[in-house]
Amino acid sequence: MPQFLGNVLTHVVFSTKNRYPFFDDKALRQRTHAYLAAELNDLHFPALIVGGVADHLHILCQLSRTSALSGVIELLKVSSSKWVKTQGVGNFSWQRGYGAVSISQSQVTDVISYIEKQEEHHQKMTFQEEYRLFLRRYRLAFDERYVWD
Repeated sequence: MPQFLGNVLTHVVFSTKNRYPFFDDKALRQRTHAYLAAELNDLHFPALIVGGVADHLHILCQLSRTSALSGVIELLKVSSSKWVKTQGVGNFSWQRGYGAVSISQSQVTDVISYIEKQEEHHQKMTFQEEYRLFLRRYRLAFDERYVWD
């Protein structure tokens, strides 16, 4: 077979440094999500949705056949940090790590709905509680000492 055909979907989650609510301003949050989606598309990681709340975000994207997720997330964090700072948030930074899981095509609608309802969801649960559940749901082993920064 001479060509690559694939549809590998990934749900990525990461927060702002120390979960500081840099995106309390909803207009800045929306612009940042749009910026991240455009950057992902430029990096050949088409974004199905980028969303989140004041202190973290969720991305559902399709993996590229030519680039590693880790490199793309690193580029995305660097470029978006610079961009957020141009928006007047001089001390902005993302946490160092991230979580990522593959999802099946049958889960896309549910994951998009989940990401769209982040504000509602976080009236009941903190990011840390949500992230722990995310890691456990997808059976990712973790050590609390190294998850938060």
